[in-house]
Amino acid sequence: MKKLALLIDHEACWGCKTCEIACKQEMNVIDGVKLISVSDDGFRKTGGKLDFVFQVNVCRHCDEPPCREACPEEAISKREDGIVVMDYAKCSGCGSCIPACPYDAIAFDTTNSLAQKCNLCHHRVDKGLIPACADNVCLAHCIYFGDPDEVSEIVSRKRRSRVSREDLDKKKSDPID
Repeated sequence: MKKLALLIDHEACWGCKTCEIACKQEMNVIDGVKLISVSDDGFRKTGGKLDFVFQVNVCRHCDEPPCREACPEEAISKREDGIVVMDYAKCSGCGSCIPACPYDAIAFDTTNSLAQKCNLCHHRVDKGLIPACADNVCLAHCIYFGDPDEVSEIVSRKRRSRVSREDLDKKKSDPID
């Protein structure tokens, strides 16, 4: 079976949070719980200039998910396509999976006493669709879904073709021939 992955080009993210909204709407998640989250990572010097950086945090669907091993109810499983799925009907709400996640990508729903994580919209993927956050909602077009090798190549090509601010500034200051 073909492996699947969600890849986010953090360099292109401008923090619009439409991925958060798409996820919340698709998964009907209660207020205060985020299965994907965007946070500002502050200013960074890039190419001699300051740039504001955003970080998107979501389940990485690990090859060997520590959250699966930590769950006493066996509510977390890994599918053949690489998607790590939490079965909310099996979750006891013990929260053992939360500290086991090295990416802090599992939230706790206090209203329903359930741990929750990104299931990569497997209900959509099983119908041939893509996850809600990657379904052309991102204004910066920085969220990709598909075969990990193909997606990585697409992001690499985009980064190479992206015109840097320095190049634009230089072009503006060059005299017209």
